[in-house]
Amino acid sequence: MACPYFMPVEKLENGAWPHPSRLPLGGGWRGHCTAPGHEREDPTQDILETCCNLGYADRCSWAPRDRSWDAVRFAVIAPREANRTSSPDNAAALLRIHCVCQQDHRPREHAELEFDLARSAWVRGHSDSRIHKMAECFLESYMKKKEL
Repeated sequence: MACPYFMPVEKLENGAWPHPSRLPLGGGWRGHCTAPGHEREDPTQDILETCCNLGYADRCSWAPRDRSWDAVRFAVIAPREANRTSSPDNAAALLRIHCVCQQDHRPREHAELEFDLARSAWVRGHSDSRIHKMAECFLESYMKKKEL
């Protein structure tokens, strides 16, 4: 699970994780914080590895005490075909991504996001720009892994 206040910006290739592909966003990311009072601050490498990419907000001193979420989790539900009209060639494959925002280790909010693979465009994104950016990073890692 990634911290909900983390705004990933670029791949972090030199992280100390034993299995980077198992990270919540499908790999390590460098970015900045969006927590109140720490907006746009860059966490240290240690904090990126232990809190931002892999941890709950309650483990970080920058996270506010009063917050809606502690962590964000993503999973691909299943690609599906949509808009099949006259022929199979017109089918658009939609990748469905389930997003769960947790607090106190329990689901608090969830959303189903959709990405149109044929158009390389989001059909349904997340309303929170931080969570949507994390979904984009997760999708990038997923597509690279699956060679989509």
